[in-house]
Amino acid sequence: MTEQTTFSAGAAPGALPVVGHALQMMRHPVNFMASLSAHGDLVEIKIGPTTAYVPTHPELLRHVLTNDRIFDKGGVFYDRARDIAGNGLVTCPFADHRRQRRLMQSAFTRGRLKRYAEAMHAEIEVTASRWQDGMVVDAFQEMYGMALRTVGRTLYSTPVSPELAAKVERSFDVVLNGLFRQMFLPASIRRLPLPSQRRYKSNLNFLHETTQQLIDDYRSSDTERDDLLAALIASRDDDGDRLADKEIHDQVITVMAAGTETVASTLTWVFYLLSQHPEIEAALYDEIDTVLDGRAPQWDDLPNLSLADRIISETLRLHPPAWLFTRLTAAPTELAGRQLPTGSTVVFSPAAVAQYEDAFDNPKKFDPDRWLPDRIAPASRHAYVPFGTGARKCIGDLYARTEATLGLATILGRWRVTCEPGMDIRPVPLATVYHPRRLRLRLDARTPRRMTSAVPAPAGGDAT
Repeated sequence: MTEQTTFSAGAAPGALPVVGHALQMMRHPVNFMASLSAHGDLVEIKIGPTTAYVPTHPELLRHVLTNDRIFDKGGVFYDRARDIAGNGLVTCPFADHRRQRRLMQSAFTRGRLKRYAEAMHAEIEVTASRWQDGMVVDAFQEMYGMALRTVGRTLYSTPVSPELAAKVERSFDVVLNGLFRQMFLPASIRRLPLPSQRRYKSNLNFLHETTQQLIDDYRSSDTERDDLLAALIASRDDDGDRLADKEIHDQVITVMAAGTETVASTLTWVFYLLSQHPEIEAALYDEIDTVLDGRAPQWDDLPNLSLADRIISETLRLHPPAWLFTRLTAAPTELAGRQLPTGSTVVFSPAAVAQYEDAFDNPKKFDPDRWLPDRIAPASRHAYVPFGTGARKCIGDLYARTEATLGLATILGRWRVTCEPGMDIRPVPLATVYHPRRLRLRLDARTPRRMTSAVPAPAGGDAT
């Protein structure tokens, strides 16, 4: 932070005894986080009985995210997230992070992402091919299933059986939707044998048992593979250290959870936003037809699908899938003039800075062209953190963006997608990932327009 900057601190009104601001977070989480800047650059809120501090100024948030030794991962969110992901890369504390990051980095190089893109394309094609003309689908559930099967194929090379994928999908739905509820419940209630608690724990156990069985079956196979799990198993750092078996289990769970809901939520909101902006939707269809000329998208097409990329960026700004994370101060520190003792909870929310007026013109407007190279200002980059920043920036950000772009281009290349009447875009209450309650899509087969300026297929690519 610059020494000249003076930050203000305040408190959000409306906290209730015991539950704090839970009702506001349940009803309109992103709107609530975006509204906090009206009360200061660092705003005190209540997460249940826990006092937490939310940086709403991009520079203040950047200070928190780039000082993970002081602002370590922990607090009410990560206490519950570790039930799912153990001590994986996303959930581990500072003491374990640098080693895990080094060991996982080789699994997310651009060269490997190009190979994963082939698996992504194959699974996305399977989904888009089984749809029928005039079919109506639930947007989030359809995108969720596609994303989960896609992550499974990039992890294990071969498709996960539809039956197992459906069971895993249902279990993730129970566990991830229950995570925030667990966060707000006192420990004494979480220990009670209530039906909701038993359901949460049984599905959590199923996920862990299934993940371990998939890893064990994978390792017992003599087949040589070149997928994400193979990269994790083979990874070594400069000292020859490798990921332990428990760490591999935790990383697989982490990739499955993070790589599924983020993509599903983003694509769901993209379809909604395009329905509200037909001129942008028409331009996107033109870009897809021009670049692809009726063929399926490949990794090498991604630089030419620039409008699709900007649409995804703008969707992530306005509707960040992961809207709340917590940090714990590892030592006494000062933030915006507030003295925070060791163990204080600091909240990182992309939504709290995504509509910062000094960073974005007309910040509430859906404007993909604000991400054109000649329009991006440093302030915009600092206020755009859907994947975090600093040493703990999401290692899979390009993986997720690649999957989302390939999915969007594949679907719209083959289908005219329209939102059905009766949508309810209020967020699902206390869902871990931000998505609308009800959005149904009608799929009508389309023939791509033949474009005279079509971009040639990448060398060696399949032009069919």
